[in-house]
Amino acid sequence: MDDEKLKTTELVLTAEIYNNTGELQVDDLPSDIRKHYWDNKEGTVKRPINIKAKDLTELYNIKNPVEIAKSLPFLVYEEFGTQLKLTVFDLGVKWFAKQEQGSEHIKHNPVLAHFYEKSQSLDVSYEEASKKNEPKEVSRQWIDSLILKISGEKDSEDVLKLAHIMVPDEIEQTLDRLVLNQDQKDEVEKMVKAIQFREYLTKIGLIEIGKLLFVGPPGTGKTSTAKAMSGKLKVPFVEVKLSMITDQYLGETAKNIDRVFELAKGLSPCILFIDEFDFIAKTRSSDEHAALKRAVNTLLKAIDNISLVKHGVLLICATNHPQLLDSAAWRRFDDIVDFPLPDEEMRQKILEFVMSEIDGTFNIAEIASMTDGYSGSDLRMVIREAVLNALMVDRFALAQEDLVRAVGEFNKRNAFNYMPKDET
Repeated sequence: MDDEKLKTTELVLTAEIYNNTGELQVDDLPSDIRKHYWDNKEGTVKRPINIKAKDLTELYNIKNPVEIAKSLPFLVYEEFGTQLKLTVFDLGVKWFAKQEQGSEHIKHNPVLAHFYEKSQSLDVSYEEASKKNEPKEVSRQWIDSLILKISGEKDSEDVLKLAHIMVPDEIEQTLDRLVLNQDQKDEVEKMVKAIQFREYLTKIGLIEIGKLLFVGPPGTGKTSTAKAMSGKLKVPFVEVKLSMITDQYLGETAKNIDRVFELAKGLSPCILFIDEFDFIAKTRSSDEHAALKRAVNTLLKAIDNISLVKHGVLLICATNHPQLLDSAAWRRFDDIVDFPLPDEEMRQKILEFVMSEIDGTFNIAEIASMTDGYSGSDLRMVIREAVLNALMVDRFALAQEDLVRAVGEFNKRNAFNYMPKDET
């Protein structure tokens, strides 16, 4: 009951202060409140925020919001409109600050921290609360607003076909669950620092940073690493597969490529991930499809003209076939990150991660030694097969023979090329 009163009061106070403080922006609203009241059409949270009984149920699973409101001396419930309103603002402010967990809520709520720091001289920091709060750019609501806006523009269907947009909350893979070598870890950390210190890099004129080329066989973690970087940096992930520009329904391909880069700039800061980059080489070496060649030239120019420092866009391209790229493609990137097939030590670490929640008695080191030439996705496929084979006999614990059998089955299928490798 006390926790429900605290949450109710926090919501009402947050709305009241946000409604009447012009200097507060939508990013100042706690992420859960911002997401709940987000208006996709407007692309923001409109003022005033009105608190209804159902909001408390939907936000905090409070089953009896009306009774909670009536139990607080500074709130009133209006039957007409089913709204909760403050009757004595100062009383609500003082009551909230005196609660045992009140100060902790304030420290994580930029709207309340701004008010209590300035008006109540409470030992809280608006700056610190803002750092703890997720910005709007990481939410699906903000992305959906942009998509809605784009969908009303001419030829919008084309650009939305080209790009798949994810937000950090939707990315399950995290960097700490990926097995990376030291060079890969160092490159990731460089980009984290580059985004963190963009203003400094701009000041010293170092703007040719943030164009990476990931190279390596299928299944070695190129796409997974790029997505995990999006989660680490808390920025949207925009994925483009270059082969999509051959789609007969895409119309003016060169224009669409330009629009993808403009979309990325509009999502700034973000990661723009271009897969199948070797498609450039296949197109440039052909005497046919002049329109596609123009599109590729547009792509290369767009890469030249985008910058992490200036535009907040980290560009990552990936290829399984680096040998197909010519110098015109290579020189667009300030760093090349190699994703080789994992050695035995890395294979053991990957297996340990994948099998960390699986019960049974097995020798992971032995399986790692048996799987020379396997990619990370190959190893995951082996574990998947072992688990499914065990489930066929209603068994939830794996034995060593399950894994050895799965390796044998994978080798047999792979030899006949029945099951192509995952290209992520």
